[in-house]
Amino acid sequence: MMQIKPHFLLIAILPLLLPCLAAVGQKANDDYPSLNAGDAPDNPGPLARDLSPAFTPQAIAKAERKVGDWELAHTRAYFNQDWTYAALYRGFLAAAKSLPSQEYEDAMLGVGKTFDWRLGPRQTEGDDQAIGYLYLESYRKYRDEKMLERTKSQLDRIIGLPDVCTETCPPWSDKNTPTWWWADSIFMAPPVWADLYKATGDSKYLDHMDQFFWVTSKLLYDPQEHLYSRDESYLNKREANGKKVFWSRGNGWVIAGIAQVLQLMPKDYPSRPRYLQQFRDIATRLKSVQGEDGLWRPGLLDAAAYRLPENSGSAFFVYALAWGINSGVLDRDTYLPVVKKGWAGLVAHIYKDGRFGSIQPIGAGPDAYKPQTSYVFGVGAFLLAGSEVEKLASTRH
Repeated sequence: MMQIKPHFLLIAILPLLLPCLAAVGQKANDDYPSLNAGDAPDNPGPLARDLSPAFTPQAIAKAERKVGDWELAHTRAYFNQDWTYAALYRGFLAAAKSLPSQEYEDAMLGVGKTFDWRLGPRQTEGDDQAIGYLYLESYRKYRDEKMLERTKSQLDRIIGLPDVCTETCPPWSDKNTPTWWWADSIFMAPPVWADLYKATGDSKYLDHMDQFFWVTSKLLYDPQEHLYSRDESYLNKREANGKKVFWSRGNGWVIAGIAQVLQLMPKDYPSRPRYLQQFRDIATRLKSVQGEDGLWRPGLLDAAAYRLPENSGSAFFVYALAWGINSGVLDRDTYLPVVKKGWAGLVAHIYKDGRFGSIQPIGAGPDAYKPQTSYVFGVGAFLLAGSEVEKLASTRH
């Protein structure tokens, strides 16, 4: 009998194994110990005493750099294609411009080169598309076709497919479950599709995004409360006080995602007024539930039920509101006090070494955590907020 050498056998079965390996790898990426996305040490040290909540470009930049430098030193060795890090990369991209920081810019360029400008393995999954924002922003600066082509080719393959969940679907998934079925997806995917439109000038990417966005909005957006449920399973859940559960970070993902889409969408796009209206309505609701410390709790409508502020959602809110003022979308006199108070609250949670705390770990709804808990997506939100707040503090009206 002819013997089959092991390496020939491997070559033969590798095409069959790759999808399984990709799925296993992605499952590992959803697990904190292998992801190195955050931690909560028993002794984080004291809070920073060398930072100021003053609303000046210098004070803001100092806080931004302190947090960014700490995060880069602690997580650079673990950079990956997961959504958690994709959110961090957006913060570093913004901070690289606003500070400015060549180190941050070089680090982000290194991410793209390391992963050869590839998206995550799941073709239609919004989470796996999130890193594409880094690639497209890099392309717009450097004009290297390699930075664009893999994202474009992958999105080209799925454009026009029905808006039905096919990968990593929820337990209740059926033929009516949309592709972007959870609130977080509005930050992960739509800005990438809008950015691809910006990079290519082809409106088919924006039209695809627009169609899918409003399906998700119809499912999860509460037009009375002007907030998003995290997903369909939360539509009827209630807080201890009887009010609906609206997760801070879930709504942070949403309003930050809408802000980024609006930055990339042409002024005359037909449905742009709908995005603007929803953005303003959410902003108004967030203003009404801001805490006395300037921050927002994990459950937005039952602050008394939560001991700590939730700083990933809070940072996304500060970012979006500051962008709204800077772009003329929101009234400066109305929202500037909200942003100032929010920024001061965020700065109060920076530790002496640069750790940014009070960030709820990976989850799907309001939960408890320690004051020192820090996760990469929350730091990304903080750096985004810092970049917009610094710009806002630099303008005089």
